[in-house]
Amino acid sequence: MPYLRLEKITKHFGSFVANDDITMQVQAGSIHALLGENGAGKTTLMNILCGLYRPTTGQIYLNNQPVQITSPSVAIQHGIGMIHQHFMLVPQLSVIENIILGADFSLRLNVAQKAAAIAAMSEAYGLTVDPFARVGDLPIGTQQRVEILKALYRKATLLILDEPTAVLTPPEIERFFAVLRQLAANHHTIIFISHKLEEVISLCDRVTVLRRGKVVATTTTQDTSAHELAQLMVGREVAFRQDKPAHAAESVVLDVNGLQVQDDRALPSVRGVSFQLWAGEILGVAGVDGNGQRELADAIAGLRPAMQGTIKLKGKDITDTTLQQRVQQSKIGYIPEDRQKMGLVMPFSIARNLILKAFKQLPFCRHWQLQQPAIAANAESAIRQFDIRATSGTLKASQLSGGNQQKVVLARELSGQPDLIIAMQPTRGLDIGATEAVQRALLAERKRGAAILYISTELEEVMAMSDRIAVIYEGQFLDILDAQTATLEHIGLLMAGGQFSTTS
Repeated sequence: MPYLRLEKITKHFGSFVANDDITMQVQAGSIHALLGENGAGKTTLMNILCGLYRPTTGQIYLNNQPVQITSPSVAIQHGIGMIHQHFMLVPQLSVIENIILGADFSLRLNVAQKAAAIAAMSEAYGLTVDPFARVGDLPIGTQQRVEILKALYRKATLLILDEPTAVLTPPEIERFFAVLRQLAANHHTIIFISHKLEEVISLCDRVTVLRRGKVVATTTTQDTSAHELAQLMVGREVAFRQDKPAHAAESVVLDVNGLQVQDDRALPSVRGVSFQLWAGEILGVAGVDGNGQRELADAIAGLRPAMQGTIKLKGKDITDTTLQQRVQQSKIGYIPEDRQKMGLVMPFSIARNLILKAFKQLPFCRHWQLQQPAIAANAESAIRQFDIRATSGTLKASQLSGGNQQKVVLARELSGQPDLIIAMQPTRGLDIGATEAVQRALLAERKRGAAILYISTELEEVMAMSDRIAVIYEGQFLDILDAQTATLEHIGLLMAGGQFSTTS
């Protein structure tokens, strides 16, 4: 008997149909994958299940009983917990404070007792974490454990995980999957939303695929393949690897020498990094998250000062120029790792987000007045060129799916034909179709002659996209390798700080 049954769920937002007559079943104690392109309706459907939205029509059944989930608190009462892609934690609070926040309303909290209970629960589920640690100081993988513990503390028996591995390193993913399998063995039911098809095949029991708000297939993972699932998601043949013709080294675009940068706590984060990046070349940066990648990208883009060393763009020293000067004088495109916090102004329209770097310039501004026809025309052009799934440029960025938000960032940063493009985790959290679009756009820029710094924790992606690969560890480049001859074993050892022996 299914633990969860959705019958003919439909959700309208005005004239837009986000979910169209969706019927699906999830068996008790199973891990059930939910796949679809960004914007296919996955998150909307799960938001209905966890009480953030009400369905326009349709019925939800738990244990074969009809239920009305009118709010998140009602969902929790029914044992439904959701771990969102963007964590819902308060960084300034401790682990224990985040877990009990909104769950305990007694006037006197026995913190020691709560901490002991949470520690015992974390030990039982293999989710070890210090209850008194400040959440903002914890690595991303540990913060995710806190989110799961928060749901389990509220007695959740149905866990919804939205892109849970998007921010995890390969070793963290393995540990995380072991936890999920243990939860399923302990009679928890899990809905796993992901764009990583190989992970779905290896972890999940069954999979349901959505396309444009409709269910197009439900099958067991044993009876399908990653290639078939990709075709079901996008409705066409998908290129898992992009064609990348050989590049001819022309001229040095970016020259970084002895760069030292501090992190937000004023601790050394980038330690004496030196490299050159050529026109028409992609230099990939591989490494475990938190080894100085963000600080390196920020320093080159002008968001963070260099403590030592030099940064030259096409022979011009830009080390001490301000962010505003770099935007005005240097042709740099920067795709930040967090599209929502750093890439976009979420309440702004698509059209306004597209001109954030050029709103003082012609044709968007004349005599200190914004030129709305030019801004609207620019948005319509970008929507067509980058296949942004939006009815018009007036739509707010917050109303777009993650993949379409990333396309807006891409459209803005690639406008003006930049000489240097810094792509920081450019496909994080994107489905295979959106990933293909982002990579295709960046390879077109490479062909045009742009120099691209491609920073990602997705090792296979770095190897596929790059001409050379720099491996970063504790803020240093341990080696720069030819992407055609580099191996996963070699790069993996360097990422862990080890040395590679050709005789081993």
